[in-house]
Amino acid sequence: MKKNRLGKSDLHVSEISFGCMSLRKDHPENENLIREAVEQGINLFDTADIYDYGWNEKMVGEALKPVRDDVLIATKVGHLQKADGTGWEWRPSKDQIIAGVEQSLKRLQTDRIDLYQLHGGTLDDPIDGLIEAMETLKSQGKIRAYGISSIRPNVIREFIKRSNIDSVMMQYSLLDRRPEESCLDLLHKSEISVLTRGSLAKGVLVDKPAAEQPGYTLDDVAKMQNAVKETGNPVGTSLQFVLNHPAVASAVVGVRTADQLKDICTRFDEPVAQQEIEKVANLLGKNVYDQHR
Repeated sequence: MKKNRLGKSDLHVSEISFGCMSLRKDHPENENLIREAVEQGINLFDTADIYDYGWNEKMVGEALKPVRDDVLIATKVGHLQKADGTGWEWRPSKDQIIAGVEQSLKRLQTDRIDLYQLHGGTLDDPIDGLIEAMETLKSQGKIRAYGISSIRPNVIREFIKRSNIDSVMMQYSLLDRRPEESCLDLLHKSEISVLTRGSLAKGVLVDKPAAEQPGYTLDDVAKMQNAVKETGNPVGTSLQFVLNHPAVASAVVGVRTADQLKDICTRFDEPVAQQEIEKVANLLGKNVYDQHR
């Protein structure tokens, strides 16, 4: 599988990455599924400290331990568990990041995190302190690169101006064109890579029932579903569409079963004519962000 450089870092990521959040807790096939993904050429595995209260990181670390030097691990930080244990709240700080990386390293059974990401962001965050924490961890060798997971243009612009991020993870698909308005070209110009999520629109672009998407009606979604189906390769069309933009280094796809993994890898490798992709892309008007601009 082709690999792309992540920002200005020395990391090269596979065009398809494995979104580990979709894995079912304590499912006996998880380890085999991750190992099969490695065999298929996938080298980036994305998790987060809050997924199943740390269990996801533990499972990913255990599964990847035998092939650790052949893969890249990305995880996220920034939320703290509520005092009553009922969930999480966004409360990032320099100290929280410094402490959080130690816990993630322990759960992942590794001595470095390849890509450490802020799991969100607002203009009210102590941005300079967060950047300082990431730079400290990078200088210590505990992380190799850092980025943010955000769809907010105003936050993304601040990190472009003030930090050395190598990546931004954001939602982008044929049914979510919002990043095209300002973010994608700006990130590409800044030599910052995009990791896309939701590129199959949670299966709506493949085989799930139509559901409203930001800025699109059910009728719009149904039209898009029919259009990608007519290409004969909905998976390939959807993934190749997002990867066509030069800012995008990898599409992070959630995988739960061996059949899903096989379908994604097989169909992605089947080329779809560029004119077919453009025809599908031009079917609907582009939606735009209505907040955090």
